[in-house]
Amino acid sequence: MKKNMVLLLAAAVSAGGFSLWAQSDDTAPSPKEFRKWAHVKSVLVGPQSPAFATEGGIHHIYANEKGFEGYQTSKFPDGSVIVYDLLETKEVAGNTIEGPTRRVDVMVKQAELYRTTGGWEYLSFPGGNPTGGTLTAERKAACAACHASRKDHDFVFSEFRK
Repeated sequence: MKKNMVLLLAAAVSAGGFSLWAQSDDTAPSPKEFRKWAHVKSVLVGPQSPAFATEGGIHHIYANEKGFEGYQTSKFPDGSVIVYDLLETKEVAGNTIEGPTRRVDVMVKQAELYRTTGGWEYLSFPGGNPTGGTLTAERKAACAACHASRKDHDFVFSEFRK
C-alpha cells in the first residue's frame, strides 16, 4: 500500500511538471539546460531580411524528448517543449559569431489547457532572463494566429533538419 502511494505521488509529480508553465502570473519559468536537448536546426537572419528588426541574428531551435517525437510524426504529444533561442550576431575577423541572447521563446504543448491556441502555451524571455516569460493575452493570440498557418504540422513552423 505504501509503495503504491509513493508510485502514485511520483507519477503525479512527473505528469504535473509541465503544468508549471500554465500559471497565469508573471513568473513562468524558462526550461533549464535546453541547449542539451535535440538540436532541431539553426537559421541566420541577416540585415537583408524584412524580419531583421525583430528576428535578426542566429536562431537555434531545440526540442525536449517529446518534442523530438513530434518532429518525427508531425503530431506533438502533451509535454512537448520547443525552444527558439535567438542570439545577436557579431562580426569578428570576417566571421559571423554568436552575440548576447536577444530572447528565448518557448512553446509548451498541453492540449486540454490551451485549446484556444491549438494546444500550445507561448512564452518569451527577453534577454534570456529565466523568469517572467508569460505573455499578454494579445501577444499569445498573435502567436497562435501566426502559428495557425502550420496546423498541418501541429502549429509548429520548424521541421527537423535533414
